[in-house]
Amino acid sequence: MKDYDPRMHSAEHILNQTMVRMFDRGRAFSAHVEKKKSKCDYHFDRDLTPQEREELERRVNEVIAADLPVREEHLTREEAGRSFNLSRLPGEAGETIRIIRIGDYDACPCSGEHVGHSGEIGGIRIISTGHAEGVLRVRFRLQG
Repeated sequence: MKDYDPRMHSAEHILNQTMVRMFDRGRAFSAHVEKKKSKCDYHFDRDLTPQEREELERRVNEVIAADLPVREEHLTREEAGRSFNLSRLPGEAGETIRIIRIGDYDACPCSGEHVGHSGEIGGIRIISTGHAEGVLRVRFRLQG
């Protein structure tokens, strides 16, 4: 398993799904998740406006506050491939793929550690966003 902070890693899942729901551009194609602060990179044509940053943070924190259960399920690679993009999984992922579900809000293949309920995350704060060469970078940290 990856050595990610479970709270931060679970927050990344919620941020990704919120970006998908708000902008319909897909999940982050690259992420650097650490205990103090993290960043996610998205294919995007511009920076977010201050209002969009505020709305993104508000929506992520609403999902966190909803205290949704975080659970895992295991699917065959073939089953998982029908519903999920498996291109970011390492080759050694094998024939059984672990899917992490955060309530009915998000589901995605993942090998990292996660919280038991979204409420354990506490909340996030978006530190900054920036855009360069077709990439939107969202930097965030945990609150509290």
